[in-house]
Amino acid sequence: SGTVVFVNHGEERDYRALEVIGVSVRGCLVLARKGETLGRGAIVKIAETKGALGVLIYDESDGGGLGGIERGTVMRGIGDPVSPGWPGVVGGEKLRLEDDRVSRRFPKIPSLPLSLHNAEIILASLDGSRAPGEWRTGRVRSSQRVGPGRVVVNMTLQGEMKMKKIHNVVATIRGSEEPDRFVILGNHRDAWTYGAVDPNSGTSALLDIGRRFSLLLESGWRPRRTILLCSWDAEEFGMIGSTEWVEEHVLNLGASAVAYLNVDCAVQGSGFFAGATPQLDSVLVDALKLVQDPDDVTLTVEETFKSQNNNIERLSRVDSDFSGFLHHAGIPSIDMYYGADYPVYHTAFDSYDWMIRNADPLFHRHVA
Repeated sequence: SGTVVFVNHGEERDYRALEVIGVSVRGCLVLARKGETLGRGAIVKIAETKGALGVLIYDESDGGGLGGIERGTVMRGIGDPVSPGWPGVVGGEKLRLEDDRVSRRFPKIPSLPLSLHNAEIILASLDGSRAPGEWRTGRVRSSQRVGPGRVVVNMTLQGEMKMKKIHNVVATIRGSEEPDRFVILGNHRDAWTYGAVDPNSGTSALLDIGRRFSLLLESGWRPRRTILLCSWDAEEFGMIGSTEWVEEHVLNLGASAVAYLNVDCAVQGSGFFAGATPQLDSVLVDALKLVQDPDDVTLTVEETFKSQNNNIERLSRVDSDFSGFLHHAGIPSIDMYYGADYPVYHTAFDSYDWMIRNADPLFHRHVA
């Protein structure tokens, strides 16, 4: 428990701004609003180095105005922390939980997500200096104080330190001409809440692709190269399932993998978006020419993509299962989705009801 200091987005520059006005967070709880540059783990890590007792994080989007609370991991890095750099397979070498290489992956101070409503109650209680001018954006007004105030917040959380076995599911369709070369399609299936968007919109696409391939196989069709359909576990804890699989097969992947195609939050809203490594740009565009646009039957996805977005992002991010394939194994990768983002991300409102009311009422985007 302790008094609270508002730290804006929790970036280093925000703490420097507090120092300028004579405010220290040492021995206090800090309240941070989610920004565009730092993930949850980085917000907590910086607060820890500044001497904070704990961190409360809220999102101004308020779960689309529904009062949603955005959950998420604060572990640093990706993959199983007890097998950093090698596969965490049954019977394999594992570090002890007290090993420094494991413990430094986890914050030493507690953190909790907070609703916008509760965050604003705390913000209203703060005294002290006014918030710096550059912080006065969104819902932060010119009258906002940064604290600390007279109100003490008691922060209580429960957690367990335990080891759990996770399970990846991989289906193989052997190629007819180049069976030792393979194309990999992947999606994770674990979710923080109901997960209608993240990850089940992608999971449903992966399952339907598998169903369609099975029908083709029954008709006598065989792919030229081997196809792997992968359902990853524990993505939400730091891409653990896919990273460990990549670490286990990294030598074979480097010699045999042609490309990795990823779907995660496959349908979040309208408009097609994609990220890719440059050598797959033309393949992606050619594929879009063959798909009917789900929102305009007179056009292809390629035509609407060119008119609305026409930008293939470069995959420098480390926030989905392409991370291990691209950044560790160097496999050409694509990540694709409908809708730039969505307001109920990682909240209990990421549900079937939200999907049919907002993102894809008739599931046409899922089909595309």
